[in-house]
Amino acid sequence: MASPRLETFCCPNRDAATEFVVSFQPVLFGALSGGSAALSFIFAFIQILPKRKGYRRLGPYPLPKPASSSRILFIISVCDLLGCTGIIVRSSVWLGLPNIIESISVANSTDAWPEVFCVGTSMWIQLFFSASFWWTFFYAVDVFLVVKTSAGISTIVLYHMITWGLAVLLCVEGVTMLYYPSISDCEKGLQHAIPHYATTYAPMLLVLIANSVFFNRTISAVTSLLKGRQGIYTENERRLATEIKIRFFKIMLVFFVCWIPNIINEILLFFLEMQTDINDDSFRNIRNTALIMWFIMGILNPMQAFLNTLAFHGWTGFDIDFSLQRRRELAWDSMSTSVPNSAGHNPMVATAVLYQSHVQEVKNRVGNGQHHSDAISVLSEGNGVRNGSDSYRSPIYQGL
Repeated sequence: MASPRLETFCCPNRDAATEFVVSFQPVLFGALSGGSAALSFIFAFIQILPKRKGYRRLGPYPLPKPASSSRILFIISVCDLLGCTGIIVRSSVWLGLPNIIESISVANSTDAWPEVFCVGTSMWIQLFFSASFWWTFFYAVDVFLVVKTSAGISTIVLYHMITWGLAVLLCVEGVTMLYYPSISDCEKGLQHAIPHYATTYAPMLLVLIANSVFFNRTISAVTSLLKGRQGIYTENERRLATEIKIRFFKIMLVFFVCWIPNIINEILLFFLEMQTDINDDSFRNIRNTALIMWFIMGILNPMQAFLNTLAFHGWTGFDIDFSLQRRRELAWDSMSTSVPNSAGHNPMVATAVLYQSHVQEVKNRVGNGQHHSDAISVLSEGNGVRNGSDSYRSPIYQGL
């Protein structure tokens, strides 16, 4: 799981609230979090592998390159997988070498490896889950810009610079303040711990608040674009808008379910930390709730990797294609071009329409210079498509 409490636990002179949750049934907690991370890693990895059946090129046009939004979704999955890797490694070591937890609690210990391992794995987990938060935020920004203006594929470079820069900067800054003046003798006091907790929860809260706003505004813009195609709002347009709404809802639902327990748990632990005696009987319900949230976090945090792929693409199946040559021939099912709007429409957009019935319609509009399909198509990536025989084609990343 990704919690600043685990980084605080690396300090021998940790606060009482952190000691309370981390030291409660550590073997059971390690087994649950490690098992959840392992399952999430396996199924998420299967999800993003190319699949063998159900893909074909729509029309004679050249295959589009991956759009910025489809790349962002893939990067989010990679960050989640790397975060799960850190959880698996940490849980495995803690379960296989239980003495390492006791060694961390020894002040002025001559053996620095337990603390180094604790800090290293905690920073690894925080870095990649924090990067996942930032990429999720920029996904909402990207789809909004594509619909409202003309965000091109080159913006992915800017997203990389901002996302990784902020993730590394905030992680290093928070850990530096927490472990001052040294890991074995951390400075006590909220003035050193609060910056670390703020750098952890700031991107999380940003996604919860800002993404909801961006998604709502994008949906409103999409509805206007769909109505502007022919001045009418047909069943196909209504169905497309509904699927886009559902897709955004699933993304936010996964994020909410996986990370709201962290915020609730942190509020409860912060309240206990402010008390002189957290073992007072009057705080029993708060302690029990904090422990329940702690174990829920251990299960749900790593499950984001798998749940995100379900929200992005749905279940893609086990029919994995290991042929490299075939993967080059298959189209990206990103359903997106994410290119600047222009008067001269590229025929490639025929491959980017959500429904097969739209293909001929878009072809007919090529000569008219309509450009709304470029903006709409980026929002359709990852949704299921039904071909002429009405057989479902599971979405998946292709060509990677």
